[in-house]
Amino acid sequence: MLNSMLDPIAHGPLPPHEAIRAARRAGGLSLREVARRIGVSPATLSALENGRTGISVGRLTDLASALGVPAHDLLGGSAAAPALLRPAAPAPRPGMRETPGPGRWREFGPPGFDPVLTAAIALFVEIGYHGTTVRALAQRAGTSVPGLYHHYRDKQEVLVRILDLTMEDLHWRIRAARAEGRDGVERVRLIVEALALFHTHRRELGFIGASEMRSLLPVDRTRIARSRSELQQIVDDEIAAAAAAGELTTPHPRMVGRAITTMCTGISQWYRENGGVSAEEIAAQYGEFALDMLDVAVPALRQSGVEAFS
Repeated sequence: MLNSMLDPIAHGPLPPHEAIRAARRAGGLSLREVARRIGVSPATLSALENGRTGISVGRLTDLASALGVPAHDLLGGSAAAPALLRPAAPAPRPGMRETPGPGRWREFGPPGFDPVLTAAIALFVEIGYHGTTVRALAQRAGTSVPGLYHHYRDKQEVLVRILDLTMEDLHWRIRAARAEGRDGVERVRLIVEALALFHTHRRELGFIGASEMRSLLPVDRTRIARSRSELQQIVDDEIAAAAAAGELTTPHPRMVGRAITTMCTGISQWYRENGGVSAEEIAAQYGEFALDMLDVAVPALRQSGVEAFS
């Protein structure tokens, strides 16, 4: 639809102000929304669209980013349009996808986030989601507000992306850790270690996950809450398997399962890298805590787990 509206062959080249209005309408964007994205008043944008004020190269580039179209199109497709007006293609949004393999769930390299996500994580931890303005986020990321909107629809999409990557990383690590266990007790212990390692090495992500679920719109909050429940179910299933095998004596396995995961996710609230204890030491100790809470029935089973993963 947008291409046909701006097609210089079908309709003749549109003047820039008309091309801007056509692109905005084709994108279903209000005058107020586009004005907000480029940091001007609706009256100023209206004047631009009606040809009552001139359009600088910088403003044209900002508009192209906000509208999600090449700046060349806003110039009517002219072959003389400067190459510098062509916005870069959206940067890929890397996550933390790793190749699951024996022991890989214990390894934590750089997350490889783009500058906007990196900036958002730092700001959400420092002053919270609601305290972070789009302008402050763009400044921290080293981009303009229109440049940020070129890659992310709004601040909410940034938060959703962070939490989606968090859950993606947690899912593969928990499942990989579970796959290495030889019995229910050992699988529980490894899952606890994986949870503890994540909430130390990825402390900021764990902190945001604990504090900003309330900031999500209902549809994403429901979806991510369901993903969390799936992880809790993995813990519950392995505890139930160990109990069925007679390896546990706790009378409250489900309640203990909730306590274990809460204990692990809480690490992100207090852990500091310079605190005198390593992430690996914490993970090993939390594995011990979990087995204590579950009242492992056979000492030999517990001892084998300690020897295997010490």
